[in-house]
Amino acid sequence: MSFKQILEGWRNHIIPPHEMKEVINNTSIERMNICNKCEWFSENKKKTGEYNTLRPDEHCTNCGCTLSAKTKCLSCSCPLSLWDAVTTDESIDDELNDLK
Repeated sequence: MSFKQILEGWRNHIIPPHEMKEVINNTSIERMNICNKCEWFSENKKKTGEYNTLRPDEHCTNCGCTLSAKTKCLSCSCPLSLWDAVTTDESIDDELNDLK
């Protein structure tokens, strides 16, 4: 995951572009439904007793990403291939430039 994708995920989480809010929200919901069932999901790892952490966020114990932002990054994909990107880095560059 690139710095640009991290920025995209957090931007979409905190201040999503108005015209993209619905797509971002729907994509995040679909992805979180998948993550919630994954063995690498932090909450699932905690339940099995295999994983102890002080991190308060829901995250992937495989890649380490905070899922509230990662699932909102439209150019990101799951490193375990459980879900794919819905746009490209180039599209995100164009959108970021439009916001300037």
